[in-house]
Amino acid sequence: MDSLAGLNQKEIEELLSPLPKFRASQICKWILQGADSFDEMTNIPAALKTELKTRFNVYSSCITDCREDAGAKKVVISLKDESKIEAVLLNDDKKRLTACLSTQVGCPCACVFCKTGTLGLKRNLESGEIIEQFLHLMRICEAKKNGHIIDNIVIMGMGEPLLNLENLRKALVFFSDSKGLNFSKRRITISTCGICEQLFNLAQNGPYTRLALSLTTADETLRAKLMPISGANPLKKIKEALLLFQKKGGSRITLEIPLLGGINTRESDAESIAGFAMGLETVINIIPWNPVEGLEFNGIPLKEPCGQEISNFISMLEKQNLKITMRLHKGQKIMGACGQLGSL
Repeated sequence: MDSLAGLNQKEIEELLSPLPKFRASQICKWILQGADSFDEMTNIPAALKTELKTRFNVYSSCITDCREDAGAKKVVISLKDESKIEAVLLNDDKKRLTACLSTQVGCPCACVFCKTGTLGLKRNLESGEIIEQFLHLMRICEAKKNGHIIDNIVIMGMGEPLLNLENLRKALVFFSDSKGLNFSKRRITISTCGICEQLFNLAQNGPYTRLALSLTTADETLRAKLMPISGANPLKKIKEALLLFQKKGGSRITLEIPLLGGINTRESDAESIAGFAMGLETVINIIPWNPVEGLEFNGIPLKEPCGQEISNFISMLEKQNLKITMRLHKGQKIMGACGQLGSL
């Protein structure tokens, strides 16, 4: 059966035809308010609810596990084909809520520091499956009870977003629709490993959300070892795409540096990052590596950088006149932090 969550009002109108259009509007509003069954829709006649149940599901997916740590909730979501993905709700020190959404079941990029990369790619998510993650997270944050809403969306869960760009675009239209969630594109961030062809596509055609590049290091040789997909996506071409993205309407770009103890914390790494950032409007986001059992580099288990190593590296970047932020540790205990998703 078709599912209605993740469809816009016009699409629901077409499915419900010849019913009056206002019924589609009512159903849309209920779904956006967190309803996950037709029985919750109190202004829908009983006879129509019965008919709807025979023709449609509200959701195509369901939460099968929910784990909570201070400042983070991770949900495991089972899809209609029984595949599983993860999404995370983060609460920062200013009580702002951020939804971290996945775009693929697994990931083909195989970054050595990321759990999701060990799974390989199972398939792309449909646009509705991307949207449903957000709606599930809305429901578990109990927005109806305390009046709090989700403040930001980050597309940096499982998968490489730009390898599922068309379905992602459809989902972003839903998020930003004035009749729907009405999210500003400035409150949505797409994080990518750097897929040149799709970056140029994004730069030329939008949407101009916020953009984050998982740079890790701008030492091309080391980056190719840490992020195998970078071999086909050289940094020179990535930078050209980023410059075009900013020229066409994109705002400041975040360069994400997952910091790996003893690997990419050298002075030469700081210098290479500064060289890559030159000419771009950027902020450098330092992400101390979140532990994942079994991940190795050159046969040696990866390790977290120590406090002094982090401080020294930040100091080296600051000497290069770069703007620095550091990602707070959220969700480590539930394997919901950056690089840990896929521990289903």
